[in-house]
Amino acid sequence: MLAEQVMRAFWPLFSILMALLAALMLGLQDLVRIETVWISAAFGLIALIATAILGIRRFHLPTRSEALARLDETLPGRPIQALMDDQAIGAMDADSVGLWQAHQARMADRASNADPVKPDLRLASRDPYALRYAALLALVVAALFGSFWRIGSVADMTPGTAQAGQGPTWEGWVEPPRYTGLPTLYLADQTDPTLTVPKGSRITLRFYGEIGAHSLTETTTPLGTEAATEPEQDFVADRSGQLRIEGPAGRDWALDILADTKPQIEVAGAAEAEAGGQMKLPFAASDDYGIISGTARIELNLPAVNREFGLVTEPEPREIITVELPMPITGDRTDFTEDLIEDFSQHPWAHLPVKITLLAVDAADQESVAEPYFADLPARRFFDPLAAAVAEQRRDLLWSRDNALRVAQLLRAVSHLPEDLFRSDTAYLRLRVILRRLETFDRHGALNLKQQEEIAQALWDLAVLIEDGTLADALERMRRAQERLTEAMQNGASDEEIAELMQELREATQDYMRQLQRLAQENGEDGQNQQGQNGETLQMTQDDLQRMMDRIQELMEQGRMAEAQQALEEFQQMMENMRVTQGQGQGGQSEGQQAMEGLAETLREQQGLSDQAFRDLQEQFNPGAQSGESQGNEGSSGGLGRGQSHEGQGGQGQGQDQAGEGQQGQGSLADRQQALRDELGRQERSLPGGGTPEGDAARDALGRAGRAMDEAEDALRSDDLAEAIDRQSEAMEALREGMRSLGEAMAQNQQNQPGQGTEAGDMQANNRDPLGRAPGSAGSISTDDNLLQGEDVYRRARELLDEIRRRTGEQDRPQIELEYLKRLLERF
Repeated sequence: MLAEQVMRAFWPLFSILMALLAALMLGLQDLVRIETVWISAAFGLIALIATAILGIRRFHLPTRSEALARLDETLPGRPIQALMDDQAIGAMDADSVGLWQAHQARMADRASNADPVKPDLRLASRDPYALRYAALLALVVAALFGSFWRIGSVADMTPGTAQAGQGPTWEGWVEPPRYTGLPTLYLADQTDPTLTVPKGSRITLRFYGEIGAHSLTETTTPLGTEAATEPEQDFVADRSGQLRIEGPAGRDWALDILADTKPQIEVAGAAEAEAGGQMKLPFAASDDYGIISGTARIELNLPAVNREFGLVTEPEPREIITVELPMPITGDRTDFTEDLIEDFSQHPWAHLPVKITLLAVDAADQESVAEPYFADLPARRFFDPLAAAVAEQRRDLLWSRDNALRVAQLLRAVSHLPEDLFRSDTAYLRLRVILRRLETFDRHGALNLKQQEEIAQALWDLAVLIEDGTLADALERMRRAQERLTEAMQNGASDEEIAELMQELREATQDYMRQLQRLAQENGEDGQNQQGQNGETLQMTQDDLQRMMDRIQELMEQGRMAEAQQALEEFQQMMENMRVTQGQGQGGQSEGQQAMEGLAETLREQQGLSDQAFRDLQEQFNPGAQSGESQGNEGSSGGLGRGQSHEGQGGQGQGQDQAGEGQQGQGSLADRQQALRDELGRQERSLPGGGTPEGDAARDALGRAGRAMDEAEDALRSDDLAEAIDRQSEAMEALREGMRSLGEAMAQNQQNQPGQGTEAGDMQANNRDPLGRAPGSAGSISTDDNLLQGEDVYRRARELLDEIRRRTGEQDRPQIELEYLKRLLERF
């Protein structure tokens, strides 16, 4: 209770006292005029006296009765007060007296268990703004960063007796520039006659006592100072010189100014292209106090450009590329190494000789320029020859608009016979549209900068589509990935590019496996395994494929490109000759197989509609040429028109009117597209695999396919065939993705069913490769078994050749198998 009385009465006095003490310990009195110090001292003294008087009036010592009452409030039933009371009624009645005594005994027992009362020192109601905490915080800061001895400096400000007792004195500080991070020096503590300080340090001096008792002479500034007697001196040291304080307590130093060196920056390695096409340029930078920022200037090295083909023309002027250099987010910037990563794949200077100049700036605004670095500007590389040709013509068009006619002629020559060149109808159509726009602009002389950029962007999108576009045939996609990987190995691609192409081959191979599995189901091979010549099951699991591709990648990483290319060819031949089979014990088609067949039928019908729309668009661009082009396209599953893989459903299921009435109009195509969309909706509602991640992914893909079909129908009804073909392509891609997800869901369901084996288990149990042979040592693809010996070798070879010739003559076999058999005959 005494503590509560003290805090409630004297908290204003304590707060003011802590605030005044903190101000003196921090030396605030040295920062203001002496008059301000004494005025503040007078107000502070008045505040202390007033709060002390107010506190004395409020304070009183706690009494015994108050203490008992305070303790009694914490107990239930007020037992202490009950013990102090007397019986007022029934004092003459023995029963009443006994009851009263029992009550007091119970209250005495309760009072004996009383706990000490905790003080209530909360002052929030009296100090709502928490001024006491602010004063306490100021005192803590003063104790950490100030000094108790600074309070004595107030005595130096006292006129008369204090000055006479102590005599004239001075104090001073040297403050280095803030960016150096160096501490402030107190001159009175510096005993070394030579002071080494950074350039730009601020020197502050204060003279106390009689004016003229001390004077300053310095030669560190351009004009210098001679015998200055002002009480306050403030200057910035820019050069080495003398600093002398003359007087009773005089001192002198030789100031050695440490100049701020310029930053250093240089290229630390060769500029390379990342897997995605970004340029990676390592650089190293250093500075005595740290780098603030940096830039890289990239300009065309025109004398080093090979001026041939489209680069013969004088280039159009372009601005120098300026990019900010990355700086370390944390850590020291005095010496570091970083990588500049930027994507210049779409810039007109991509793969052309450039000059790269790095520039660094330090905190003193000093700039340093590195030696120019000459190299070809790294950018994305196109391994597909057609994509590379389109990208090259895009570069020539951006080089100069005078190349527009030449670019148009080359693009027209490239697209003259598109059957064996373009794998995508959409890519060919886009090229023709770009070509027509370019020729129109060039013919009328209206190719301005904006149109040049638009056509260049369209050519870039076309090159990316050709390079990365999804192909309708999974085998063609796998072959294409193998070809791109072979091209990359022959052209000396980087490790990142080879790794990216290897990943693309893995994905294409997995897609091919799923397509083979679907075809096996459609051909009724669900319950029977493919048997080899000796009755052995021919199977290949994902683990076998992964081991083979890991071996190829390992050979490439070791630089053994010839062996890697040979292993890649063996892998390609093995994949083309492989048949994927299902496990035994399945009777009839399951719900998932029926759904897969229905989606495959929808995909073929959608392809047929897309082919018909493309032929109609060709008729619009070149009337009368449809028949010739159609004849050239028929019989080629990878061409632009009606391939064998699409003709069956596109012509038979939906195109009966074509045989009798010829080409159908857009309205008929729109109706067929609407009917196909309705059929897809019915299939989506009955799709199995609900609740699994694969089944949900399949439903999402079919939903995207349905929306794309709706947009294709709208485009057909508005006679926008180009837009309709694009949307139909999106629908087909979404359908393929949905079928892949559904196949994964079916495989997962089959693995979870009891009694169902896996291909991996069969492969491990039989320990056989896809051709029924035992694998070689160390996991090699070849076999260690001895093949046939003696005369039986020639007999067996003749039998195989006869069987190959017989199968080659059976034209109803799948096109993939016929092509493989023809390659066998050509080789052997």
